[in-house]
Amino acid sequence: MTRGTLHAEVVVYSTRLCGYCMRARELLAARGIDFQEYAVDSDREKRREMETLSGRRTVPQIFIGGLSIGGYDALHALDTTGKLDRLLFRKGTGQP
Repeated sequence: MTRGTLHAEVVVYSTRLCGYCMRARELLAARGIDFQEYAVDSDREKRREMETLSGRRTVPQIFIGGLSIGGYDALHALDTTGKLDRLLFRKGTGQP
């Protein structure tokens, strides 16, 4: 799929020492995708927010364009099937 203009904000709720959180950060960074990260191990209010928005207590919790996609396994599956680009980009400019 041809990349276009990034149109979906990516938000990751994570903890510092979680292996799956590290993998999610690495995948997004390797793809050149900017994301907002909230460390829920040091911010109880953000943890409650994550639980309310996702209905889950595990990390990471990843949101694309406000849609809860789940954790690292779901992010990786979206990436390997090409569906991640469809969530993130519009056709057009070729820019991430």
